[in-house]
Amino acid sequence: MFQCTIHRPVETQGIGLHTGVHTHLRFLPAPPDTGIVFRRVDLDNFPIEAHGHNVARVSYATSLMKQSVLLSTTEHLLAATYSCGIDNIFLDIDNIEIPILDGSAEPFMQLLDQAGIRRLRRKRRFLKVLKPVEVVEDGRRIGIYPANEFHVRCYVDFPHSQVGRQEVEMTVNAESFRAILSRARTFCFESDIEPLRAMGLIRGGSLENAIVLTKDGVMNGPLRFPDEFGRHKALDLIGDLALVGLPLLARVEARKAGHSLHTQLVSRLLADSSAWKITTGDPDAYARDSATEVAQPANAAD
Repeated sequence: MFQCTIHRPVETQGIGLHTGVHTHLRFLPAPPDTGIVFRRVDLDNFPIEAHGHNVARVSYATSLMKQSVLLSTTEHLLAATYSCGIDNIFLDIDNIEIPILDGSAEPFMQLLDQAGIRRLRRKRRFLKVLKPVEVVEDGRRIGIYPANEFHVRCYVDFPHSQVGRQEVEMTVNAESFRAILSRARTFCFESDIEPLRAMGLIRGGSLENAIVLTKDGVMNGPLRFPDEFGRHKALDLIGDLALVGLPLLARVEARKAGHSLHTQLVSRLLADSSAWKITTGDPDAYARDSATEVAQPANAAD
């Protein structure tokens, strides 16, 4: 029931999916009540909190902006840290975009394994949803509802033989995220590649960091899961929900949603203070799971 940070610094580097820039990323411990905070070390450690009020734009990725300082493609990293119950962490980065690595959250989970977990002498706070909040747009919808644990249900439907209708439903903690979602990779359709590049996107995209769907199949199979596409959409959903800024006690249902609807839901929820409360009470099993089920056991309270 105590807040957690990481035990030791770890780092990685790689290419940004959309910008193609090379980036160094470092995870560092943070004190209680810090939250998840990105720091642009190339700009005098300028901080950008992972919070809904810093959402800049969303289309093919979620970007944050604070005082004109931009940070792109945050969702995979946030999904990993949030699912693992990391309350406080500094994420130091020296460029504009988070590295895409292999297109999934698994490399970030491996870094968190290396970093370990440290409990802090401060009670964990949760954002508990009290009433439904929904966003509906052009046949797509997303809603958040009261619950005593963090539970997601994500439905996708693409007119492609390898995708079709896929649905993922799960209670979110470190163990379930690792087993079900962390290895699911981002994907695109071959027919969209040139239009996206004409828009200045996917400059760092390759067959090593994204699944590419051809007209009738998969260019760079095999898939890691038969429903890898639905799993990755659920991964993206959790990464965007991390922008509420606290561990959630809620049930979220997303139907054909994407980054835009995810972040609209976060903004609408946070704007309605009657829809939630902050609590430190025992929220059932979620807190215990997320605090203990990361690779290395927590050290004594610090």
